[in-house]
Amino acid sequence: MNRVKRTEIFQRLRQQNPEPRTELRYDSNFELLISVILSAQATDVSVNKATEGLYRVANTPEAILALGSDGLKEHIKTIGLYNSKAENILKTCAILISQHQSQVPADREALEALPGVGRKTANVVLNTAFRQLAMAVDTHIFRVSNRTGIAPGKNVLEVEKRLIKLVPEEFLLDAHHWLILHGRYVCLARKPRCATCLIADLCEYRKKTD
Repeated sequence: MNRVKRTEIFQRLRQQNPEPRTELRYDSNFELLISVILSAQATDVSVNKATEGLYRVANTPEAILALGSDGLKEHIKTIGLYNSKAENILKTCAILISQHQSQVPADREALEALPGVGRKTANVVLNTAFRQLAMAVDTHIFRVSNRTGIAPGKNVLEVEKRLIKLVPEEFLLDAHHWLILHGRYVCLARKPRCATCLIADLCEYRKKTD
């Protein structure tokens, strides 16, 4: 894999999807933050189903705190690990109110200080909400980066750093979305759809499927 190939890969992905977006549904930075917290070990589809009802009745830190633990859990009980997620969300809402004027901070350190927010969640918020250069590496991106040879690495942080270093600059802001969508719908874990993949000829995966 070299710069010429990487450039061609992302040119094709951009041509196919010029303005990639997260599949989480949200109308504010706060809603995005809550949805990303909920999405850990859960699908975007399941999160969207739960938050559709939640955000109709509570879409601010104050409103979610007012629901209380039982009220919040009632809305998100269909999502895995909902008990711990509810606890983290309530604590996060309290911190946003007391320390950030009820606004989502555009700062990595402040974001990672919030309960339930790790590096990946912070990267999603920084990139999606604030259009900062950040690379959120989930299981899809980790797989695609290693399988294609775009940015191989032994762990999530290594892949994140290599992507930041190796993806041509003009594609960096949207690379996270292109890679996650490619992993979700084309470069599947068990049987990648190589026959219909638009970058198959550039990919370095040796066990391509028909």
